[in-house]
Amino acid sequence: MTIPRIDLNDQTSIPQFGLGVWQVPQADAERVVSDAFEIGYRHVDTAQMYGNEEGVGAAIARSGLSRDDLYVTTKLNNNRHAPAAAKDSLRVSLEKLGLERVDLFLIHWPVPTQYDGDFVSTWEALLELRAAGLTTSVGVSNFQPDHLDRIVAATGVVPAVNQVEAHPYFANEAVRSATTGHGAHVQAWSPLGQGGGELSDPAVTALAERHGKTPAQVLLRWALDRGDIVFPKSLSRARLAENFEVFDFALSADDIAALAALDKGEAGRQGPNPDVFDWIPA
Repeated sequence: MTIPRIDLNDQTSIPQFGLGVWQVPQADAERVVSDAFEIGYRHVDTAQMYGNEEGVGAAIARSGLSRDDLYVTTKLNNNRHAPAAAKDSLRVSLEKLGLERVDLFLIHWPVPTQYDGDFVSTWEALLELRAAGLTTSVGVSNFQPDHLDRIVAATGVVPAVNQVEAHPYFANEAVRSATTGHGAHVQAWSPLGQGGGELSDPAVTALAERHGKTPAQVLLRWALDRGDIVFPKSLSRARLAENFEVFDFALSADDIAALAALDKGEAGRQGPNPDVFDWIPA
């Protein structure tokens, strides 16, 4: 299975499909990531906030895979936005992951009500980390249009990606449009929702039956067809394999329209609102 790659704005590319490890306990991370590698996954998305970088690193070391065959993302914790702390945090992450560099390092949340509203200096710190070779690409996560505008205006550097909540109940089109308008790519987190009902929605189950696929596979195909980069997560090897089987069918224009009609706008948001989310870990 050859996973499609997306060309980024920094002359690199990223596998369009990967494994997310949000809410994967440290004790399970090595097993889950190892299972994913055996199935064929080569893109892993973790974060300092997830507390499982060491397990991801153990799976990478155990895999025997060439470093060039892997794409590894981690993200800056909300309590490390000060530039010096941001730089030190990536070095710690690299030790936990057992890597000399990551492929992509993201600001996890803008937390605009913290740090005197300064996420520009945090972005500048990531640019310095890229220049130092500790990460190949840099990007952001959960940035709203005005957040993107601000860092690009201040530095002239567009993030490679913006990782945001996106699924049929919350298509997040304004943020997607702002992201692509700047020349960045959208990464969709929670592409299957967070238990909000998409997987049992009649429009989704009808498409799944028509295509001989599961509802989860239909939702992942929808995200891929929109051009989003996706990384569903599961603790189950069987579900990991199921999620991977999304490259042998396509949705029609009518199918895509039926799913687009499910968008509830802001009412469909299932995660925190980036404009007000201000959690700082102890």
